[in-house]
Amino acid sequence: MSSRPTAAFFDLDKTIIAKSSTLAFSKPFQAGGLISRRAVLRSAYAQFVYAVGGADHDQMEKMRAFMSQLCAGWDVATVREIVADTLYNIVEPLVYDEAVSLMAEHRLAGRDIVIVSTSGAEVVEPIGAMLGADRVVATRLEIVDGRYTGEIEYYAYAEEKARAMADLARTEGYDLDASYGYSDSSTDVPMLEAVGHPHAVNPDKELRRVATSRGWPVLVFDKPVALRSRVPLPPRTPTLAALAVGGALALGGLVWTNARRRRVGD
Repeated sequence: MSSRPTAAFFDLDKTIIAKSSTLAFSKPFQAGGLISRRAVLRSAYAQFVYAVGGADHDQMEKMRAFMSQLCAGWDVATVREIVADTLYNIVEPLVYDEAVSLMAEHRLAGRDIVIVSTSGAEVVEPIGAMLGADRVVATRLEIVDGRYTGEIEYYAYAEEKARAMADLARTEGYDLDASYGYSDSSTDVPMLEAVGHPHAVNPDKELRRVATSRGWPVLVFDKPVALRSRVPLPPRTPTLAALAVGGALALGGLVWTNARRRRVGD
């Protein structure tokens, strides 16, 4: 047994929560005037496709470019306020019961919980706080004078996730060989390879193939649960109560839809 600290590294979307974390906020972003009703409606289809098949590397790259374009000029304070005010309504019912139990087991074993996600920090960090994660690694958009510039400052994707985990191992002393990893996507193979105990959760077709060939455990999470029934949550202090609307459609779905449309037109 390692005498050094260890961690359990979790991807977020379709690993801890049942849908895309970014996708979940399209209705509130529409209510806040950031995206159009048409974009929200198009997101419904994209959310379905994402849930069924995920996105491959080429689609993710197109998503990255389009997301930067879409967010250019958005007021950062408005985005953070919308996320804070709608977080519990939108995300809390989507959390997998199995993921909550697994995180609790790792905490009892003395391991840190680290969320490593390609979604933006404005969404991932509040979700991490809600789940009691010790650390969060997420994509960061460039900000100048309180607004997003349209550039991505740090992209937590594919090999970069593994590099971020190695950096944490150096700064926090983690023994990665004794640590655990969980993800649903083949783009996260480098993240899973970085730890001694990789697990495929609700894997896409390619990750299932890799997991089977390497003998990695395959887990099925299929029980979204109201987090309040499992973990005591701090009281909400709403700032934009009018934006607390339901729905699990997607801002990210708009990104995926445009990426898909462009790809089909290529």
